[in-house]
Parts: sequence; structure tokens; C-alpha cells
Amino acid sequence: MIDGEFNYRYAGVQRVLGILLMIFSVSMLLPVAVGALYGDGELAAFVIGFAVTLATGFMAWAPTRQVRRELKIRDGFLVVVLFWMVLSLFGAIPLWLAVRPDMSFTEATFEAVSGLTTTGATVLVGLDTLPHAILFWRVLLHWMGGMGIIVLAVAVLPMLGVGGMQLYRAETPGPIKDSKLTPRIRETAKALWYLYVSLTLISALLFWAAGTSVFDAVGNAFSSIATGGFANHDLSLGYHGSAAIELVAIISMLAGSVSFGMHFMVWRNADPRIYWRDSETRTFVIMILAATTIATVVLMVAGTYVGLGDAVIKSLFQVLSIGTTTGFTTTDYSIWPSFLPMFLLLGGFVGGCAGSTTGGMKVVRSILLAKQGVREISRLVHPNAEIPIKMGQKVIPDRVVQAVWGFFAVYVTVFVLMFLILLSTGLSELTAFSAVAATINNIGPGLGEVSSNMASIPAAGKWTLCLSMLLGRLEVFTLLVILTPAFWRR
Repeated sequence: MIDGEFNYRYAGVQRVLGILLMIFSVSMLLPVAVGALYGDGELAAFVIGFAVTLATGFMAWAPTRQVRRELKIRDGFLVVVLFWMVLSLFGAIPLWLAVRPDMSFTEATFEAVSGLTTTGATVLVGLDTLPHAILFWRVLLHWMGGMGIIVLAVAVLPMLGVGGMQLYRAETPGPIKDSKLTPRIRETAKALWYLYVSLTLISALLFWAAGTSVFDAVGNAFSSIATGGFANHDLSLGYHGSAAIELVAIISMLAGSVSFGMHFMVWRNADPRIYWRDSETRTFVIMILAATTIATVVLMVAGTYVGLGDAVIKSLFQVLSIGTTTGFTTTDYSIWPSFLPMFLLLGGFVGGCAGSTTGGMKVVRSILLAKQGVREISRLVHPNAEIPIKMGQKVIPDRVVQAVWGFFAVYVTVFVLMFLILLSTGLSELTAFSAVAATINNIGPGLGEVSSNMASIPAAGKWTLCLSMLLGRLEVFTLLVILTPAFWRR
């Protein structure tokens, strides 16, 4: 009886997972087409990956295809967590089977998790010599993970008889999850993806016009709009040596780091001033400008760059790249003078705006933490005063503020635990700290031994960092909630 209840309860989850795996399998045919176009091999790895993923998805879906049970909120959390874990494993299959690069299953899984979570940390070297199919698969994982495959599925699953609001609430980042752009969740997901595709196309055209090849233009657009950071060259965007390409990347990263809800509102009302009226977007822009000013001054005083224009462009690019958790590089920022490398890395803890493709804690949480700190100081002087916390003209309920503090406490605790685990593998303090910071915030490059890639991390450390990337992508609570006993009670 208990087994029957258990099977019925999770049959809907199994059905959705099967459907999503079958949908995901189709994406593996795109690198086959790219590889055939350029003729440099590794097509068999993707064909096998497609077949295995499709067959597994079908076997999960077939026994439950008649189930029409509406998903509950806890089902939504379970689908999101399971799908990201399973998706990473299946996404690793082509990388593992490929002859070039020659990767262990641990390395292939790390690369797939890094791609899907838009982290951009890599264990690969010699990117310039890899087959086009492999390079395209890496950035395609970024692009699919950027807005979340779950949101895409929400636009499709209603046609298959599966409700979507629960999935959307579990996947959408940020502390306020109940706002919808349009009355129906399916229409919301569609609107977000239309915007996402449109911005990607615009970005690709701009990269191409700035002088990259078509292949690099598409790859750079996929990575920058998804704020991922994978590039087709070992030197990242520094390979091109072009200020115009850096400027296009800056524009694309900005587009990916602002809430897509804001993009939708601006498009619907044809009023760009909406960006500045939003307190989170306004604060984000001010923070980027302030950090760029500081970096420029330090670089000029240290004599790293002679011309002010070069210093400003390099500073703005790298501040935006790390601050938006994209992780592109045009220079080795880890050897910049003074406190700048750690300053940039710590900026990645803030990340971009809620509802964007960025990682980190999000600007809105940082604002609320700061306002709560100021309120507590004011209460020391006026202990009986009622001091509301506002975002713009809206009073934020104390329940939301408490949730943000809870998130911050768990975030710090998880970070410390991951840091200690990496130290136990023999890494230095700087390398371990920056590796966890780069993965839990979905940044990509770190400092020390992981400034260019993470190939030197031991296998145990790579699996730890895979968990760190998933925790960061799912904003900690979504993953941790399924580990609580209360989640599994009826």
C-alpha cells in the first residue's frame, strides 16, 4: 500500500522528467549538424548521446503516460532538482565519449554542469584545436541553461496536460517568485523565451559585424546573453584583440544581467526609462560604474595601462564580466595590481538582477540586507520606532526580509563547508576560496591555481564543485529543501 501510494505520488514527476529528457535529447542533434558542416569529427559521440537520452526519457515516460495528476509545489521542486542533476549527467555523455577531448567521466560531468549552470569554469585546454561540434555543445549548454530549460518546458508542457506554475516558481531566481508578466504562466514563459531568442540574435549579429566569424559570433552570443563565459578559444575574448568586440560583449552581458521582466516591461511599454525607475536595476548600474571607476584609478596609478581609454575599457569589461558572473576575460585579471583581483571576485557574490541569467546572491538581496542593517542601527537609537523597509515606493514585508537573511545565512554556511572540503584535498587557501566563490556564484575563473582553468583540481574537489555550481544555480534552498524530512512527509 505504501509502495502504491509512493508510486502514484511521484508518477507525475517521473512523467515530466521523461518528457523533458526526450526534449533535451533533440538538442544533441544540433552539434551533429555543426560537426557535419565543418567536417572535423566527433559526430558519433552526439548520436549515441541522443539515442541514450531519448531512450531513457521514453522509458521513464511510457509507464506514466496516462497519469494526469496535477503537480504540487513540492513536485515542482523535485522535478527541478532531479532534472538539473540528470540533465548534467546526460549532457556529459557526448563529452565523455568523444576522442577529442579525452575526458574522464568526472571531467565531462564537471564541464556539463558548468555549462548548464552558466558557470563557465572549465577543465579543458587547447580549445582552439577542438572539433566544432564540441565547442558548439559547450556554448549550447550555456544558452539552454541561461533562462532555464524548465521555463522553456513550462511553455510546452501545458499542451501535454502538465501544469507549469509550480515548476516556474521553483526555477525562477530571486526572493519574490509569485509575480507574473502575463496572466497565464504558459504565456509568461513564451514571452521570456521570445525575448531571450531575440536578444541572442541581436548579440550574434553585433559580434559578426564587429569582426568575428559566424561560428564565434553565435558562440559568443550564446555565452554572453546567458552570462556563461565559455569561449571557443583559450584566450577567451582576448583572442580577438578587438575593442569593438569587447564593447559588443559589454552590451550583451548587460542585457543578460538585467531582469528579463524589466526587458519585457520596457518592450511592452516602449519606454526605456522603466529601467532607471526600477531600484534594483538602478543600483546595479551604479555599482558597476563605481567599481569600474575604482578599477580604472588603480590600474592608472599602477601604470598597468598607459592610456586612460584602454584602462576604462579593460576595467569596465572585467568588472562587468565578473560582476555579472559571466567570466569572459580579455586579460589575466588575477595578476592585476593591489586588491583588484579579490575586489572583482567578491563583487561576483552580488551578481546581477533577480530574474536575469546571472548567478550570485542578486542585487535585490544585497539591497535588502543593507537596508535591514541600517534599520537595526536606527533601532538602537529609536528602539520603539516602526521603520519600514522599502524598495522604491513599495514596503517590503518582514517575511521577505527574514527570508533574505535566512538565505544569506545558509549561503555563507554552505560556502564555508565547501571551502573546508576543498582545503582537505590539499589545495591552497586562495585556490580553495576562489574556486568555491567562482562556482557557487557561477562566475567561472578564480584566482591562484584556477585562474585560467580547473584541470588541476582533484577528482573529489571537482565533484564538490559540481555540487557548488548546482547549489548556486538553484539558489541553495531549491536543492536543500528536498533533503529535509518535512519535504518527504505526506
